[in-house]
Amino acid sequence: MKNIVIKSLPILMLFAISSLSAQDFQGKAIYQTKSTMDMDFSGTGIPADRIKMIKERMKGFLEKTFVLTFNKTASIYKEEEKLEQMGGGPGGGGMRMMMGGGAAGNHYKNIQTKVSKKESEFSGKNFLISDGLKTYDWKMEQDTKMIGQNLCFKATTVIEMAVKNTEMRFGRRGPEGNKKEDDKEEQEPEMEQVIVTAWYTLGIPVSHGPDDFWGLPGLILEVAYGNTNILCTKIVMNPKDKVEIKEPKKGKIVSQKEYDKIIGEKMKEMRERFRNEREKGGHDGPGMRMRG
Repeated sequence: MKNIVIKSLPILMLFAISSLSAQDFQGKAIYQTKSTMDMDFSGTGIPADRIKMIKERMKGFLEKTFVLTFNKTASIYKEEEKLEQMGGGPGGGGMRMMMGGGAAGNHYKNIQTKVSKKESEFSGKNFLISDGLKTYDWKMEQDTKMIGQNLCFKATTVIEMAVKNTEMRFGRRGPEGNKKEDDKEEQEPEMEQVIVTAWYTLGIPVSHGPDDFWGLPGLILEVAYGNTNILCTKIVMNPKDKVEIKEPKKGKIVSQKEYDKIIGEKMKEMRERFRNEREKGGHDGPGMRMRG
């Protein structure tokens, strides 16, 4: 059965491509992203109701919704705006997350010019991260499955990424303990090889996908790697209200490597300032640390 499906791919692609002949073709795909993280509350003394509230807030932080708007050659991937942001209401104190980046805007990819541009805001400054598209050595698999009403095919690749700490510890640490952890964070990140599994549909024969992913003969509807899963939950073809897919221009132009260096230096400054404030105060309150 699988061999029959694979042999039919050229016919399916030809039929699907003919449906995209209109010059004003546009599509929109909604993706739900989920990441997992272990939270350790042992020995913290935090009340059960407070722990429940923290977990709910963390769920909102680790589960996000993104919109991919695309035509035949270009796409824009952007997080769906939410009215409520993590950080706490009046008197709640809130939790501040520092994940190595700032507020993200449009992520533009053009598969024809091989250009990638990401808008990002950090510490009150706007940046435009400009690089060539990442290339992926996709391996086509014979496995198939349905995602919604779409027949999808499996593809895999391997990427190199920094090892992520998927554990969050809550509790109190002395100044020396904090200093050791801060010094550890300032070291070069350890890298690892991670398998990426993608599912794409030939029913929408564009090479777009969520986040940085692209390069398959159909729209990527699901991506899984490490502790992250990205799943398409809705597709709208040729929506009535079309969005202009244009290359962003706003912000200081930097490469991803330059941007990461800027973020790293700023985070180092902030850690040093917080450490000095703790030492001046002579004590350290309840802590929470997460790296990702």
